[in-house]
Amino acid sequence: MPLSHGHDLDARARRLLRTLIAQYLADGEPVGSRTLSRSSGLDVSPATIRNIMADLEEAGLVASPHTSAGRVPTPRGLRLFVDSLIELQPLPREEMARLKRELPPGPTTTRDLLGNVSTLLSAMTHFAGVVTVPRQGDFPLRHIDFVPLPDARVLVILVFSDNQVQNRIVQLAKPLDGRELEQAANYLNTHFAGLRVDDIRAHLLRELREAGSELNRLVASATELAAASFAPQGGEDVLVSGQTNLMGYAELADLDRLRELFEAFQKKNELLQLMEVCARAPGVRLFIGEESGFAALDGCSVVTASYGVQGRVLGAIGVIGPTRMAYERVIPVVQATAGLLSEALNRAATSL
Repeated sequence: MPLSHGHDLDARARRLLRTLIAQYLADGEPVGSRTLSRSSGLDVSPATIRNIMADLEEAGLVASPHTSAGRVPTPRGLRLFVDSLIELQPLPREEMARLKRELPPGPTTTRDLLGNVSTLLSAMTHFAGVVTVPRQGDFPLRHIDFVPLPDARVLVILVFSDNQVQNRIVQLAKPLDGRELEQAANYLNTHFAGLRVDDIRAHLLRELREAGSELNRLVASATELAAASFAPQGGEDVLVSGQTNLMGYAELADLDRLRELFEAFQKKNELLQLMEVCARAPGVRLFIGEESGFAALDGCSVVTASYGVQGRVLGAIGVIGPTRMAYERVIPVVQATAGLLSEALNRAATSL
């Protein structure tokens, strides 16, 4: 969301703001007029630079810490910088090669793959890596088996397209023997392998309604089993890696701030809400400071990108770090990782 202030700045002001922010992101110190004069390459007097800085401060793009004559960018200034003052380049070839090398090449479960992505994002950026884990029902079913248990209970073994295996125990109204369970499993595997759980359940319930009492015993048993087996489970989860990296940044060194941030990582509710918002929007999303709407992240920037399979969004990945981060490097890392993750999931889906 570009700021209108950015469009009102003349070329000199934009250049000075870009120079100030680049310098601040590099060393974390307030930037003075003398440094700006040397680094910007502009042939203007120190008085002119001071006047421009005063205008930028009045516009809310820079601020003066009490202990220094220099200035630092505000979150609003950083937002303008990211939106219109830097040119993002594709991830360098060697870094892309590292991402490809460190993501699992062979078959693996989605959760293992996502855990690897979270750790890799943290290692590549030295911030916290965050990845949402979609509901298992978002993946196509590969195979189902039923095992009879005492007291009309059945062990349901679900194998999904991402190699994840789930075991559930369901309670039936009356017991089914091993042969009936095998027939029901064969029916479901023949007709519904390759479909998502929600789609299978909806199809079977619709079939049950339409057929009524004429439904044969096999389909009735399969429908009852499927309705119980595919009952909605828990929602999404979020994986976080490298939280302790954030303790090394002076901007986040306040103990109360760190405690609040780590509580947010532990409880995950607010973080999951934010990541779900990000997943609904294509491309890269960036929240600087209080833009996230969550107090625990006020001193942080969050860079995210959505991932998915076969054109359907499954979740989002991202990094959380201080607002003083190298955006021109972090954004391409997140973007490229999301693309590689989607490619890996699509390969798994097409192998079904």
